[in-house]
Amino acid sequence: MAMTNSEFKEYLKNELEKEVGMYVPVNSSRLQRLFYLNTPCTNLHPNPDDEFSFPDVGPSYRIMSDYQRAYLDSMARGLKPAMEPLIVIRTHPSGFMLINGHHRWGAAMMAGVKKVPIKVVNMMLEEEIKDILKHSTHEKRVTLDLDEVVFRSNSDVLIEKKPALALGSQASRRMRLGIPALFRFLKKNGYDIWVFSANYYSIDDIRKFFRKYTVHVDGIITATAKKEVYNTEAAKNMKELITNKYKETVHIANDSLLITHGKGEEFKDFELDPDDEGWAREIITILSSEG
Repeated sequence: MAMTNSEFKEYLKNELEKEVGMYVPVNSSRLQRLFYLNTPCTNLHPNPDDEFSFPDVGPSYRIMSDYQRAYLDSMARGLKPAMEPLIVIRTHPSGFMLINGHHRWGAAMMAGVKKVPIKVVNMMLEEEIKDILKHSTHEKRVTLDLDEVVFRSNSDVLIEKKPALALGSQASRRMRLGIPALFRFLKKNGYDIWVFSANYYSIDDIRKFFRKYTVHVDGIITATAKKEVYNTEAAKNMKELITNKYKETVHIANDSLLITHGKGEEFKDFELDPDDEGWAREIITILSSEG
């Protein structure tokens, strides 16, 4: 059933109130992720940590109205509205929580679209992060931004040889030259490796990507952008938990390496040449001398 702006606003408010303590994000098996391709709009729950759900920010009805007009136009011509899959994570006891695509979902609700395409992904949940920290015997960690530091395209020069049997997005996404050797050095020398991205990636896809290059990472945190902007209480608690776990953190960027101790009062900063094919070797040299 189609909705007006005010009706959707009330629906969103009720959904968010209903969600408190009810829906818990859970990861899905590969079969479950393949099985769910379309779902009724009412099976989707807004993410309370997304700015879309924040009362002081809320949905942009201008953006939603643009999508809504396009959907209504398609339906008026007897066509199924064209829509990229909404990125969701499965929730217990039922349904899915939106990770990306809130405005398209809202527009579909307002236009009276019954079902929308979805892509079910797995993300590293808070309990998994706590479990990694609990069982790790290391006091040092390395952090890297996936998009800035690790990922490269086929057109880049300084990239690792393409792994065998790489298909689809795995074929177009390449790894920076030297990352496998660097990661093996880090693991051998007692570092936990944490990779981050502001984008919405499934942790299964990221793990598969690293496995193709025969390297291991410990933590994969994606979709960090909005969480950091609003710095929720959960994000603060998790940051403190990680800070208290590791006595040393090495942050590797394209053009710099930063070593901090404890909560960051003591640090050392080193410049890197991002265009040097010996970029990874330089990092290994620095960490070896500092260790």
